Amino acid sequence: MVAERRAGVIGKPIAHSLSPVIHNAGYAAAGLTGWSYTRIECAEAEVAGLVAGLGPEWAGLSVTMPGKEAALAVADESSPVAAAVGAANTLVRRPDGSWYADNTDVAGMVEVLVAAGVTPGATVTVLGAGGTARAALAAAARLGATAVTVVARRRAAIDELRPVADALGLTVVGAGWDTADRHSDVDVLISTVPKGVVDPLATVLPLRSGAVCFDALYDPWPTPLAAAAEAAGCRIVSGLDLLLAQAVGQFEQFTGVTAPVAAMGAALAAARRRAAGNRVPG
Repeated sequence: MVAERRAGVIGKPIAHSLSPVIHNAGYAAAGLTGWSYTRIECAEAEVAGLVAGLGPEWAGLSVTMPGKEAALAVADESSPVAAAVGAANTLVRRPDGSWYADNTDVAGMVEVLVAAGVTPGATVTVLGAGGTARAALAAAARLGATAVTVVARRRAAIDELRPVADALGLTVVGAGWDTADRHSDVDVLISTVPKGVVDPLATVLPLRSGAVCFDALYDPWPTPLAAAAEAAGCRIVSGLDLLLAQAVGQFEQFTGVTAPVAAMGAALAAARRRAAGNRVPG
């Protein structure tokens, strides 16, 4: 009899998450019988209690908003990158029962940006100052940036990013949301804000042909920003690209097995096609 091994994604809301599609396809392709991956609705205040109550069959958790800071807090040990950004999207169960926190968003973001042609020293503007913006700062640092412009609706949110930037060796140049059009003509524009927030700016932002526009959203796709950027001749990276890249890192930490990336990516693409086909216009 194969021993049961479990993993899952926690967050709130969580019903929309495609992480189970990616991970379960990976288990099947890798021949990991007995493994399963599910969604668990969990608010930030509930993370500690949920983690404490998990049985020994649990190998790890993927963590989405709003629990990334709480996930870091419950871990017994954390990776340098998770500590630097102050957030974890991954909790791995160690053999001794302790929990290790990591942030695979950062490596995933670097991977998709490099694949899109971003080169060291590129100029970067980040729209938004939340948890995903922290990962974007770390990715920019890994890509050789020394300064990043952060455009946000609240100045206080930008100030909260400064200790993160200091830990990464970056300078944050803060800018108000009403000045976004002055800061979009860069090599890399990264939008980390929730659905709909950047839509009014999509057609007015000056976008450089050949630049990379990364919108961390993936539903609905294309976003107005992605559509405008593509029309302007930008190279486009979506949140779906990041979702797969960060999941690969989690899969390998949970299982200790090399991820079958092609099978995981194919399952994700099929799920998105089904979702698009089921969407009723109007």
